[in-house]
Amino acid sequence: MKLDIFRPEIRAAVEAAQDKQAVDLTVLKLPSAFADYFLLASGQSAPQILAIAGAIEERLDRQGIHLIHREGKAGAEWLLLDYGFLVVHIFSQRARQYYDLERLWRNAERIDFPFPERPAGKRGESESSAAQP
Repeated sequence: MKLDIFRPEIRAAVEAAQDKQAVDLTVLKLPSAFADYFLLASGQSAPQILAIAGAIEERLDRQGIHLIHREGKAGAEWLLLDYGFLVVHIFSQRARQYYDLERLWRNAERIDFPFPERPAGKRGESESSAAQP
């Protein structure tokens, strides 16, 4: 799915999450709700969840989009970043399954982003050089 169908701020948030290897990225376009979009992402550890949130905050701040409210703290299994038009939810995998926002907002337009793979050349180079005697 191409990111160019989204507003630049949504693209920036998705790309920032991808840069920190967030998994199960989903954007929900909400029908007549308090926010236009939800960005859902999962991290595999508490430090990764914080890193994903920090990367999104930094990227959007550089674009002049400032955080209105933040919920969660270090070690939390769910962080929320509220930008008004966009609410970012960053979960542990366990918390994401438990709260299941995709089911709660099942009428929303949903766009999933597969986990980006490393370029083949970089993976092949490091694996092949490590395997040579």
